[in-house]
Amino acid sequence: MAKSKFELSLEKGPHKLLAGLVGKWQGETKTWFEKDVLADESPMSGTISTILGSRFISYDYEGSLDGQAFEGKMIIGFDIPYQKFSASWIDSFHMGTQIMLSSGEFTENGFSILGSYGSPEYSDQPWGWRTELEVLSDNEIIFSAYNISPEGEEAKATETIYKRI
Repeated sequence: MAKSKFELSLEKGPHKLLAGLVGKWQGETKTWFEKDVLADESPMSGTISTILGSRFISYDYEGSLDGQAFEGKMIIGFDIPYQKFSASWIDSFHMGTQIMLSSGEFTENGFSILGSYGSPEYSDQPWGWRTELEVLSDNEIIFSAYNISPEGEEAKATETIYKRI
């Protein structure tokens, strides 16, 4: 019997990439609020697990920013019919009470997904937020995120370099 598209993806496709991230991770996060002005550097720990029969991964993390603890969760998957990575993201610092939805493409060593955020209290134009994952090896990954102004100007916002523990 022929294998399903999902089974093939688990063997040699995007779902294999996601499953390869499963484990416990420890690293450092750098945060910028202004372009090229480092505001904070602090430890970060993360756990990545599969959910719903390896259809998705759950990335749970905790750390601190300027001495204040925060935590977050990202559910990441690969949408086989549309051939795109997709994610939902919440955390106790950046997102407040919002859930950011993002989608995007494969990159050479991971993926790049784009979402948007904002508040009508501050602007009627949302900002973009691009999250990139780069797999350096089985035991080292980098999550980077970029703020994109309504005018299209990009600036690195966060970078977490993780090593598997």
